Amino acid sequence: MTDDGSTPPQQPARERDANAGGRKPGLLMGRPFGIPIYVTPSWLIIAVIITVLYEPVVERTLHLGAVSYLVAFAFAVLLYASVLIHELAHSVVARMYGLPVRRITLYMLGGVSEIEREAPTPGREFWIAFSGPLLSLVLAGLGFIGYLFVNPLTIAGVLIWQLWVANLVVGVFNLLPGLPLDGGRLVRAAVWKLTRRPGAGTVVAAWGGRLLAAAVVLLPLAYAWSLGVTPSLFAVLWGVLLGSFMWMGAGSALRAARIRERIPRLRARSLAHPAVAVPGDTSVAEADRRMGEAGARAVVIADSAGTPVSIVSDPAARAVPEHRRPWVPVTSVARAITAGAVVSADLDGEDLLDALRRHPVAEYLVVDTDGSVFGVLRTADVNAAFAGV
Repeated sequence: MTDDGSTPPQQPARERDANAGGRKPGLLMGRPFGIPIYVTPSWLIIAVIITVLYEPVVERTLHLGAVSYLVAFAFAVLLYASVLIHELAHSVVARMYGLPVRRITLYMLGGVSEIEREAPTPGREFWIAFSGPLLSLVLAGLGFIGYLFVNPLTIAGVLIWQLWVANLVVGVFNLLPGLPLDGGRLVRAAVWKLTRRPGAGTVVAAWGGRLLAAAVVLLPLAYAWSLGVTPSLFAVLWGVLLGSFMWMGAGSALRAARIRERIPRLRARSLAHPAVAVPGDTSVAEADRRMGEAGARAVVIADSAGTPVSIVSDPAARAVPEHRRPWVPVTSVARAITAGAVVSADLDGEDLLDALRRHPVAEYLVVDTDGSVFGVLRTADVNAAFAGV
């Protein structure tokens, strides 16, 4: 089982909003603590695999016949319940620190807590990451104690034994020092604390994750070689699957680190295009002329009182045929300025991104400290800044 409680990579505002409000990752199972819990179809695959592999163990121990499959399936469900509790620990601690949690998703290889913002300090990063393995180890300890008081040759005894062992494995495995595991986030927090550079922590922890991924792939082969036997096909395939997941997670963390380095450089004042204001009855051709005359790169439509009411869409204006531009009014290629589409020129970094996420549109009116029009900020330019274009 694996876990990734890390903050997902920062994305441009419109992309993140589309992901949040669009296709769901699976079946919604509930909202404990107000956090949506989804189970993907891939969970059924691993549930079947666990049931098939564990059934012979149950049958040898309890001799239940076909009922052994039900007990094995119950173990698969309880195992993922343990993973869910592990993820809830991450999410609840994150929310205690004021970080928004989008959802928890259980899938084939474990679970992921989608925490929308990065922890602001290495200390908080440490506790958010450590809370999951800590709770898994606590459950393992409680399960071990409970196992001492039950008959091991009963259904309860078999399930409790497997659960405390499984929680022990989940807790210890997730403490391995490499992203995307929780241990990698602990490494990241430590390097961040020492260097005061979260990006450096991510790079160290991500490369640790890549080394672990390679070790996971090679381990079944090395173990079989040490015994002088042929490697188990199942162990090799599982190692490749798990190692691939870890390698991709580490690579995602490295890409996210590069993106986060750009966030402080995102400034509304530098990304905004100078704008010229025109009346609503101005033609597209005339607006183009005034924009060029003023050295502007955007057009804002103002009412009779001089108040901006809409922004001319640059793609829509360019789509007007040349011979019709003198006759088409700018109002026909403009979008109304809503309350959330007005941002301050002084916004930058995460504050700017938060403002754009709350109200995703194609263009924003950027106003100066005195309320005057500074320019127009286009989402495409923010996306380009993220991409390093």
